[in-house]
Amino acid sequence: MLVAVIPAYNEASRVGNVVSAARKYVDAVIVVDDGSTDDTSSTATKAGAQVIRHGQNGGAGAATMTGLEAARRMGATAVVTLDADEQHDPADIPRLLEPVQRDAADIVFANRFGVRPDGKGNRIPLIRRFFNGIGNVVTLVATGKWVQDSQSGYKVFGPKALAQVDLRMSGFEFCTEIVREAVQHKWRIAQVPTKVLYSEYTLAKGQSFGNGVKTALKILLRSFLR
Repeated sequence: MLVAVIPAYNEASRVGNVVSAARKYVDAVIVVDDGSTDDTSSTATKAGAQVIRHGQNGGAGAATMTGLEAARRMGATAVVTLDADEQHDPADIPRLLEPVQRDAADIVFANRFGVRPDGKGNRIPLIRRFFNGIGNVVTLVATGKWVQDSQSGYKVFGPKALAQVDLRMSGFEFCTEIVREAVQHKWRIAQVPTKVLYSEYTLAKGQSFGNGVKTALKILLRSFLR
């Protein structure tokens, strides 16, 4: 059973389209409404998702873990996580799932910076490449593992990874924590080039430099304390 988990915070204008598109490729969709103040929950429900609502905003990591736990209770054998803002193309789900299906990987990371089978790549703004590069370096320092797009929320957790994942970090630093989990549990990793759909809306949601520094410091501190 393949379940899509979509963390969402104030995404009423976008989440319905993401749910509808994802349902074509999965058996069920879980949207974790992370304390939204708009109609995210009702929009997601109307589009066919099962909605879990946080009473207050807990962060992307907390919402993702809530969704993973719910998927486990449903009996999911694999989970795909994707963002609620239409940045990720659900049509890439079958290719992301393929390494898990042929038992070649326990976790699959989408790679916005790779070349897809059609020979095309993504045109990614320089500032996004810069922040992602910092995230990758911090992840390498904290985990000893290089992942080309470590900060992407688009991932597939196979049976082993789904059973063992236990995220403790509530904010954006959870992406690095997942890499650390992969190293600690010796998960087999695959990286699959995917399409990214940038718009003024999605670009405006990126982390500020200050928040990026705070995230990096949290990652490094917790990597030594855990």
